[in-house]
Amino acid sequence: MSNEHPMPRQATAITRDQPLDRTEESEAARSLEQLENRLTIHDFMKMQELFMFPELYGNTGLTREEFVDKMSAVVRRGTKDEYGELFDKISLTRDDLIDWDKLTSFVLLELYERDERTKLSVTPRWKDLRLLPLIHKDAVQNMTFLKSLSSYLTVSRSGLIGIWGESLKLQRTLQITTEAAKPKDLWVTSLIALPNVNKVAVAFTSKEIYFAELNSKQGLSCQYKLQGLQGTVICMDYWCNPHDGNEAILTLGDVCGQVQAITFNTALISLFERPSSSPEDENVTMIIKWQELVSGSHKCCYILRHKLHGNEWVRQVAYSSSLDVFMSVTTSSTNSLVLAWREKLSRRLTKTTFHIAQGVNAFDFHSRLNLIATAGINRCVCLWNPYVTSKHAGVLEGHSESVIAVRFITERKLLISFAKDKVLRIWDIQHQLCIQRIAGSFPKRLDFQSMLYFDESHGHLFISFHNQLTLLEMEQDPGKNRVSSHRKAVTCILYSSVFKQVISSDAGSTVIFWLLDTGQKIKEFTGCHGNAEISTMALDGSETRLFTGSTDGTVKIWDFNGHCHHKLNAGRNRTVEISQILVLTRTVLVLGWDRMITVFRLDSLTQFSVQPSEWKGGVQHRDDILCAAFLPPQTLVTGSSGGEIVVWNNSTECARTKLQLKPGSSQISNSGAPIQRKGTSTSSLSSRRCTLSVADHTNPDTENGNAVTRLFFLEARKNVSVTGGANLVSCGAAGYVRFWNTHRSKLLAEFEAHSGMEFIIMTMDQRNQYLITGDPAGWVKIWNVEEYCLMLSDDATTQLPPLIRMFQPHDNGITDLETCLQNNGLFILSSSTDCSVVLSDISGVPFGVFGQEEHWRIGNYIPPSFGKSENKHQMEENNVKTSSGPFVKEVTLSNPVERAIPVAEDKEDLADVVNIWDNTILGKKYKEKTNKKGRKYVLFDKATGIKPTVVFRSLNIEALTETPEMSKLNFLLAPDKYFGEKSAERSSEDIKPPTLSATLKGAFNEKNLFPKEILDREKKSRQLLEEIGNKDLIKIESKPGKLKGK
Repeated sequence: MSNEHPMPRQATAITRDQPLDRTEESEAARSLEQLENRLTIHDFMKMQELFMFPELYGNTGLTREEFVDKMSAVVRRGTKDEYGELFDKISLTRDDLIDWDKLTSFVLLELYERDERTKLSVTPRWKDLRLLPLIHKDAVQNMTFLKSLSSYLTVSRSGLIGIWGESLKLQRTLQITTEAAKPKDLWVTSLIALPNVNKVAVAFTSKEIYFAELNSKQGLSCQYKLQGLQGTVICMDYWCNPHDGNEAILTLGDVCGQVQAITFNTALISLFERPSSSPEDENVTMIIKWQELVSGSHKCCYILRHKLHGNEWVRQVAYSSSLDVFMSVTTSSTNSLVLAWREKLSRRLTKTTFHIAQGVNAFDFHSRLNLIATAGINRCVCLWNPYVTSKHAGVLEGHSESVIAVRFITERKLLISFAKDKVLRIWDIQHQLCIQRIAGSFPKRLDFQSMLYFDESHGHLFISFHNQLTLLEMEQDPGKNRVSSHRKAVTCILYSSVFKQVISSDAGSTVIFWLLDTGQKIKEFTGCHGNAEISTMALDGSETRLFTGSTDGTVKIWDFNGHCHHKLNAGRNRTVEISQILVLTRTVLVLGWDRMITVFRLDSLTQFSVQPSEWKGGVQHRDDILCAAFLPPQTLVTGSSGGEIVVWNNSTECARTKLQLKPGSSQISNSGAPIQRKGTSTSSLSSRRCTLSVADHTNPDTENGNAVTRLFFLEARKNVSVTGGANLVSCGAAGYVRFWNTHRSKLLAEFEAHSGMEFIIMTMDQRNQYLITGDPAGWVKIWNVEEYCLMLSDDATTQLPPLIRMFQPHDNGITDLETCLQNNGLFILSSSTDCSVVLSDISGVPFGVFGQEEHWRIGNYIPPSFGKSENKHQMEENNVKTSSGPFVKEVTLSNPVERAIPVAEDKEDLADVVNIWDNTILGKKYKEKTNKKGRKYVLFDKATGIKPTVVFRSLNIEALTETPEMSKLNFLLAPDKYFGEKSAERSSEDIKPPTLSATLKGAFNEKNLFPKEILDREKKSRQLLEEIGNKDLIKIESKPGKLKGK
């Protein structure tokens, strides 16, 4: 491995007082405001002295409080809050201590990541090299783009012109000839487009130039023939004024060392004046003599020329309107580059010469940077200031042969150079460094004539090798919102729980290590298998050794420092596809390209290069083996592209049974003889994952109709398989997922997880509660399979398990899925052909993209609470801010019980949630029931209560189904039959509401309101009270009489 970037162990002393990073002008203002970007070298010297102070020799580092207080007092740059934020960035846990090594490692990692992001934003990304169809029989002389037809034009030495559309499809070919020479003696030397007049100019070895109009119907019609030139023109350049189409300049360079320019004044009206004696028919070709132009006979144009190149061939000419100068080069050491400046109000030229050792093949001019780049025969690319002839402004060295062509990428301030060594280099002009090298993919020809044409507007770079035309297409800028983790499609991801690191590989043979807690890149190993794609990876049982499998047929064993310990020759010196590596206690199994398992014994890993051993079970599959799974102590299953699943005894390496969709075909070959393959061979699915589009993946009429792409044992279900439940899950073709019982060789369930897809992949968590599936369209689905297929059934069910969430974390196909448990939270890792690795939580909320500028902190992460409506919009805004990836679509199909579990920020909130629920009758019964039953896994493992408000919000509200049409009742259809004439009479009359007096039958009477028993009882009580009252009244009246009698 090369280009390793491990975290530094020891920091070097810093001596000069200057800012750490002042070179990147494009750095965001927010990043520049951070404290670590404002610290100078002098500030870091103060911090180093503080760490190395004698009083601290006995300490292991500084705590957060000590770091904040001492750094703010000594450095005196920034606030205490900023130093606290810096400490939190360096230390993953606030209780940790930091020392000088941790501080410098953090700063160097930040600088390295910033440099990598800058390279990714500046360095162009190219698609694979394309070879265009061969239409020319001899060397391609020139190429240009005609805007009027939106087509590319190529011309060969024999005069064959090819017209290509913008999609690079050949539209037609035209043959151009001249009467001045025989076709076998005629060579076309150059072709140039005249866009303002919709014409092309073609130069011949017959010392003449044709000006022809190219029509979509008639083809090429010659209008002018310029004859009588002193030398054969071998290069041309055309410029027209974008504000005034009448003003144009055609510059010519010939084999006699002359540079001549035809300056047009009325180009839109006519390039040349038509003689009075010539016929008025416009279809007749008009002959123009060169001497007529030199003498000034044509008032619509005039000639400018010089001959400072002597008799040397002029290799390239150009006119720059910004400098008003003609540029030309030759392969001579003297006057290699000549600048002819136009004088105002005069037709004279002021010449400036540059002398370059061994001469120049080509050049290009960047008007914004005011730089001229020359392709030297001395293998160097020189940069020149047009006003300084004594010394070059820079030299770009790196080619091993003479440089053929150079072209500026204007918008990116980059330079392309191509040499005879067939190496294409991309240079950063500002730093004068080579940032990209492309070699090894061009046609292998010893002797060739080459031409380079770059169309920056379309991002097309054409290079010809004699008659073969090649195309390098620049990938479109994905935009600022898209974050890439790799430069090429990501093929595999792993998680090491020992180091808490995520490992990802790509199609460019690069392996990158990331910190899960922050998303930081800590290591990058390039060229692990040369230029071959890394198709799969695996970790050993201790998770300290990394196995990488490549399309070159080899498996390499690495440590986490980038040292390769062993190289396993799995393909036996053949280029084969490796789809999976299974590392067991005593063996390493390699699968993918053959019907038989390739095995390596761990006790044989004594040499660097290891040859495979013999698998005792022989061949049991009819097609290539794509995947495998192992269940301790000795059960092994393998799945093939033909849909077969074979169950093995790993100890004896003998096949036990075969699982198939069609019953009655579970025979095993006891002799181990090869089973003949039915039909044609199928290509490996993993080899196509980085090239197929979504349309290809959704094609129902494809190969591998029953392919098995992933296998997983349900290890958490102990003894379930003995009672008849499912213990194996498979997925693959047509988007189906299947549950099997390996003891009974029976299919228990199958359902279509992703409809319309050619194949899918999957993964599971360690507790076998969640099944995560992904498809080639970038969609991920999370299923709850905790209680799915626990019992044996007679027929396989097609019922779907509960779907928790479906979301789209990627724009393109998903290549791998992985789960990881961190801080009691379950997370999902997904990789894609869109060059990104995304981290999401188990609820499907995107957490971030590895490689994004802003780092996350899983230690401070609180899973989203779906029950808090007041935090719903805030949670969505935070998700958008923390995730810079292409998360465009999200569909929630949640289980109300699981989605309703809230996450409290502290213990008080959690207690409040539980108390509210426990105070309800339903909550007490639910608590008693769950205590008796017991849950195996709680979502996020954060809380166990449900708020009453959450219960109603968790209800699944769906659209109302349409009610079927019902027949009307008979009495509604025929009211006359049931109601007679009364209904007709009532319907005919106008119904008027009754008056108030009519509704009142009489005054209010209590007898109509209360029962008779109550009224009778009340009447008796009243009578009794009246009698008692009368007796008392009589006694009172009798007392005064007695007194009087006394």
